[in-house]
Formats: sequence, C-alpha cells, structure tokens
Amino acid sequence: MALDYRKCAEEIYSHLGGKDNIASAAHCATRLRLAIVDINKVDTKALENVEGVQGVFSSNGQLQCIIGTGTVNHVYDEFLAVTGLTAASKEDVKAAAAANQPLPQRMVKTLGDVFVPILPAIVASGLMMGLVEALGKAFPGFASTDWYAFLDMVSNTAFAYLPVIVAVSSARVFGGNIFLGAVIGLLMIHSALLNGWNVGSKDAINAFFGVKNGVIPTWNLFGNAKIGNYVIGSIRRTGYQGHVIPVIISVWFMSKIEKKLHDVVPAVIDLFVTPLTTVIVTSLLTFVVIGPIFSTLETYVLEGAKVLITVGFGVGAGVMGAVYPVTVVMGLHHMYNVIEAGLLASKEFGNLNIWMPIASAANFAQFGACLAVAVKTKNPKMKTVAVPSALSASLGITEPAIFGVNLRLMKPFIAGMVGGAVGAWFGSFTHLGASAYGVTGIPGYLTINNPLVYTIELAIAAGIAFAGTMVFWHEDPADLPDAAVEKMEAPTEVAFETDKGKVMSPVNGKIVPASAIPDPMFAAETMGPSIGIEPTQGRVYAPFNGTVSMIFPTKHAIGIVSDDGIELLIHVGVDTVNMEGKGFESTVNQGDKITQGQVLLEFDRSEIKAAGYSDTVVVVITNKDALKEIKKAAE
Repeated sequence: MALDYRKCAEEIYSHLGGKDNIASAAHCATRLRLAIVDINKVDTKALENVEGVQGVFSSNGQLQCIIGTGTVNHVYDEFLAVTGLTAASKEDVKAAAAANQPLPQRMVKTLGDVFVPILPAIVASGLMMGLVEALGKAFPGFASTDWYAFLDMVSNTAFAYLPVIVAVSSARVFGGNIFLGAVIGLLMIHSALLNGWNVGSKDAINAFFGVKNGVIPTWNLFGNAKIGNYVIGSIRRTGYQGHVIPVIISVWFMSKIEKKLHDVVPAVIDLFVTPLTTVIVTSLLTFVVIGPIFSTLETYVLEGAKVLITVGFGVGAGVMGAVYPVTVVMGLHHMYNVIEAGLLASKEFGNLNIWMPIASAANFAQFGACLAVAVKTKNPKMKTVAVPSALSASLGITEPAIFGVNLRLMKPFIAGMVGGAVGAWFGSFTHLGASAYGVTGIPGYLTINNPLVYTIELAIAAGIAFAGTMVFWHEDPADLPDAAVEKMEAPTEVAFETDKGKVMSPVNGKIVPASAIPDPMFAAETMGPSIGIEPTQGRVYAPFNGTVSMIFPTKHAIGIVSDDGIELLIHVGVDTVNMEGKGFESTVNQGDKITQGQVLLEFDRSEIKAAGYSDTVVVVITNKDALKEIKKAAE
C-alpha cells in the first residue's frame, strides 16, 4: 500500500516538540533534515516507529529522518503544509543547526571559518620568519646586514599586521562590511599606540612615550569615574599586535552594530550615519571594555606563569607546557619575553632562561601533531597546508600549525598540549636553560645549555604529540584527484549478485563494507543492503541496463531501476547535499533508458574534499523485499 504522505508528515511533526522547536527544515535525496532548537524535546523512539520513517539520527546539530528516494520530497511538501514553515535550503538548515551546537564547538568553528581563508598568508610568513630568525642567530654578522633587515620585514609583515587580516576575515564571516572590519583592525595596531610586542620593555615604553618611569600612559575619556580601582574609560595606549581573540570579538560587535543600524537608520542618511556610528561605538567598546579585560587577563597569565615555573619537580613547567598553546590562541604569549629577560638577569636561576625549554616543548609538540596530520591525511589540500605549517612550528612559529591545522581538528591540538606538558616537565626536571631569548624549537640549539638533553626533550614532546594524533585523530579516506590524462573506463567488479541478476560496481575504486561508510544510517543499512566505494575517479556508470527513476536536483544522488526490477540508489559522498550541486553534473535525465557502462553522473572529488565531506559513494538496493537472494561483494 502506498505511503500516506500527509499522515507521515503529521506524525513526524507531532513528535518534534512543537513548531517553536523547529528552526528550519529541508530535505535531500533520502532524508528530511531538521534544525531543532532543543533536541531533548524530540521523541526519537516515537519518530522511529512512524510509518515511512526508516531511521532517525542526529548529525552535526541536525535531526535527520530517513524516508527514502522518491518519497522524501512528497513528505517534505506535506511537512511544510502541516507546520506552516517555509522551504529552506540545506545551507539554511546547516547554519541553524550550527547555531544550536554547544558554545565550544561554535567557537572552534568560528575560528576555523576566520582562519581558513588567510592560511596562505600566515603559513608563508611563519615559515619564512622562522628561517630568517634562525639565520640571524646562527650568523650574527648576517643579522646586521641590510639583507637581514629586508627579509625580516617581509617575513613578519603578516604577523605584525595580523589583526587587520583577522579583522577582514572576521567581518566576512559575521556578515559585516569588510572595509569597516579593516578599519577596526588597523585601529588596534595604530601607530599612536605602543607596539604590543614591546609592552613588557621599559626601554621601549620610555622611548615611545618620552617618559622615564616605564609606565604606559593612558587616555581618560570620561574623567576619573571609577568602578573599584578601575578608572572608567581609561585606555592604555598599547596595540594588539599578535592578538586574535580580541580582534574577532571586536569585529563581531561591529557587525552586529552595523546590521542593527542598517535596519533603523533612514536610507537617505544611512551611508554616512551607519559607518560613522559603527566605527565610533566599536572603537569605544574595543578600548574601554575588551581591551581592559584582555589587559587584566595578560597580567594574570604573566603572574601565574612566573609562579608556575618555580613549582618543584617540574610540575609547574609541565602545566605551563600544556597551557602555552592556549595562550598563543588568545594572543597572550607575546608578553613572555618579560619573564625571559628577568630570568636572564636573575642569579637565583643561574642567569639562565629556563622559560625557553618550556616554550620549545610546547611549540615542538604542536609541530609533532601537525606533522602527524601531514603524514596521515590523504586530503591533498590539507597536506599542502600541514607540511609547511609543521616546518614553521619546528622553527618556533606555531600560529600556522595551530590555527591552520591542529585547532581546527581539535584532537591534534590536544595531543600537542599533552606532548608539550611532558616535554616541558622533562626540560625543567633536567635543568635545561638558555643563554638568550627569542628563539625556540630547532633554532634553540644556538642558545641551549645542554644540546643532548634538549634533543631528548624535543623528541619527547613531538613524539607524544605525533603518536597521540596518529592514534586518536581519524580522517575520511581520500585519494589524490583524478589525473587529467587518466583514462576512465567502466568498472568490471560485481557489487551485488541477486536472483534477478548482477549489479556491477558503478564507480571505479575500492569496495568497502557498509560498516565502513562514514554515515550512521548508511552504515546501518537502514534503507537496504549497502556497500561503500572509495572512488579513484569522478564518474558514476550504469551498473546494469534499466531506467533512471530519479535524479536529485543537486545531482549528488540518482535512483535507477534495472530491466529485471532491481531498484538502486547511488549516493555520491556523505552530506554532499550541502554543496548545493557544486562539483556535480548529470549526463542523463529522469525517465531515460540506460545501458550498462553508460556515464550517469560526474563529480569533482577535490571539490567534495575542499568542502570538508567524505567522497565515499554509497550504493543501496532499496527493494530488498522483492529479491530472494542478495550477495554483496564486500562480504
């Protein structure tokens, strides 16, 4: 009996916790995709028992109901009629679902969205900066040449003006005007402010402000009104070179203010009122609120670090080795030069910089984690980022590795923290120290007091991080992109053998069991007997003679029926519906007759991987009840 689409939609809706609990709804080739406000209000077990629903699961903040090819679109139409919702795109649902994810996940995703576009700039600059600094320490004569000065300027430009780059990218992510974002970024490193890298140097403060006491002057914008000991509107005249988080927060506020003003300001004066007001208000928020908060945090971190390095048996050093990359993320690490300078001047520590081994362990651990990603990944784009980022981290410049690779993937970042903790503990326990500051990692050999022990420290830190990443971080299988000259021929492997005939593999590649498909519903074979194929080429071929029963609008999935009555769904990639058809082309139409070996679809594997999805092709027999015998190739 045919499914009652209206009844199915009504029953699904009745178990979702009401209309207010549904942020948006869309569908793909097989699934009804819902962004839910509070998943705890959803009766998942009841949903699984709704006639027409073949499975239910939650993925990436979305509630997905498996309904099936050729049916889901009808149920979706009825669902919109029942709920009164308007049709949404898959990207709309994805965005709504992301908004309901836990705050830490949203924060990491935001950092990734901000940093991915600017990776080429910071990877290139980080690697060059590390090399130039190493050459300057190894050859003091070279450090005094014009060539060194020129290369140093070129290499550190991206980091000296990092707030501007981050601000522009943040404005793009938050939907603000990117040029207003650039203004906020420039404001935070304005030449009227003391360079943030020199905050801890009394000589730099005295020279910049023309004072003798090493105290940074302030601007008091609202008189001497106080909250406790804090003077309201008291702005320290320091820049935010090297900072990331305060820049992102400032631009987030800027984008919110700008959007609100566009809504309320009359169009005739919007062009000058909105930008002017946005910049002034954001500037005050940045320097009056955000600035003091991070200035206070810097002070606490600095004092905490000073205390930690004195804790016995290397325990404090281990803690700092773990925390160090977190302070890099927040942009607070630039102030550690104050600690290092004090240690070199202190007889208590033998005039040795015992902080340098801690920083080296932390940085080299991030190198080890990033190197593991470079070794393990089969995604060529990830490899091209991870390899130079790892090299940069080995030279002491970790921002490319942290922001470009490890933090985005999270598990490598945590593995790096663990490696850094153990390595720093070992360095402290064995009394490592340096005779200078400013370099870590491999260039640190130029200043360290015991090169052999230092080698062991670096090996421990990087080794633990490398091993941890290799064991605990996993990536969907991926191969190199199709070679342009590679000849594409229809596969000759059999995917299924049934009592109604054979089903050939529709894609060239490695056939894997359903359990290896990186999607819980397909892996559980909810829709029917299934296999996965890890493709080596970007073409889908007809596995038998038959008819095209359905092509999804985004071209990532096709339904076909053999002349003998075998119904098949071929689904290219996992969650690739979110790509909205980008990278997919069909060579047939619904209702077309097809012959075995005929090209049905073409897909760009590099586009799929660049979008962050697995390109595993899923092949499902959807009418198993009509077949007496089914044997899968992967069994």
